[in-house]
Amino acid sequence: MLSLVPRRSRLFDVPSTFDWIDRWFEDFGLPTVERMFEQDKVWVPAFDISETDDHIVVKADLPGIDAKELDISITGNVLTVKGEKKREAEEKGESYHRVERWFGSFTRSIALPVDVDAEGIEAVYKDGVLKITIPKTEKSRRKKIEVKSE
Repeated sequence: MLSLVPRRSRLFDVPSTFDWIDRWFEDFGLPTVERMFEQDKVWVPAFDISETDDHIVVKADLPGIDAKELDISITGNVLTVKGEKKREAEEKGESYHRVERWFGSFTRSIALPVDVDAEGIEAVYKDGVLKITIPKTEKSRRKKIEVKSE
């Protein structure tokens, strides 16, 4: 975990205040601040939402997820994407000291800015990127109004 404050003073390698606090927490059997954050890591994939005249386009980076593990639904104007990234089987004979790849499930709900046509939604998952194309309803589409000069 990347610390915002150096854990040890550079001068004389004297323990910092944070080291003393961590030691005090450990003496009383309490988790240190660093361990508290490690226990409750949450995986939140990145989503991009863009808009054209006719569609809303949602892209999500979901590397390592099987397309069968994705659940996409829409209720009203709220798009919900759920998924799960499963951990690979542990290899025998290897001893892990640190695992930094994320595993687990996520849920993202996105309020769409306009009325959409739920029947025309298309979702494509390729190379770890999910692309959802959502057509707007006719009344939500942008209409250009010509200005007449007299």
